[in-house]
Amino acid sequence: MPEVSIITPVFNSSKFLEQTIGSVFSQTFTDWEWIITDDSSSDDSVEMIQKFNDSRIKLIIAAKNGGAGHARNLSLEKASGRFITFLDADDFWEPNFLEEMVSFMNKENAELAYSNYARCDENLNPVIEDFKADKEVTFNNLLKTCRLSLLSSMYDSSRVGKEFFPEGSKREDHVMWLNLLKKIPVGKPFPKTMAKYRMHAASISRRKTNIIKDQYLVYKDYMNFSTLKSMYYTGNWALNGFMKYSKLFN
Repeated sequence: MPEVSIITPVFNSSKFLEQTIGSVFSQTFTDWEWIITDDSSSDDSVEMIQKFNDSRIKLIIAAKNGGAGHARNLSLEKASGRFITFLDADDFWEPNFLEEMVSFMNKENAELAYSNYARCDENLNPVIEDFKADKEVTFNNLLKTCRLSLLSSMYDSSRVGKEFFPEGSKREDHVMWLNLLKKIPVGKPFPKTMAKYRMHAASISRRKTNIIKDQYLVYKDYMNFSTLKSMYYTGNWALNGFMKYSKLFN
């Protein structure tokens, strides 16, 4: 059984996939399995993955396109590692990401942890200051803003179990983290930049005005909050999201 399971959804990702693969194979920590689910790509993503002859890579090819949440769930079903972490097909880890995160999790006896990450353009050049892992994360404070990014977070599945993603929501990562934090008291910050996040011009996560309704449904449908309470937290989320990326537009 590997110590770490890496979960990656792929859909027409060939533009950046080679760099992402390189960042995994450059890890100083090597006791991992990488479960990649291709979500019915029409480009050469599958062929790029198949070129790497490594038994630690487990490739799943989805029967039909079901979205990133569905692809991650297919990978999670096959995951056998103690620590679960996520890496999208266009993101990038520093070589010591796994080593330092596993060490931090063990040292702090953490069930969930997250690190800083660099916010970059498509060429991995910094655009704005790094996102800081500067406070403990709880269910209550995660309601107002999602501080947890998939590419810089890790949880201990031997203690908290696997947490699957809701399918059909554009905010599936936020729902997943909220559900996880219903089980545990706190996620711990590791204040070191360990990953690089590509901020695409059309990035869903930055176009807040386009997904306000989807965020409202996080609270109304998935957390079963009242309409008023859902509107309150949606407003907080929108304000915090604006502050998170405001320097990009100055």
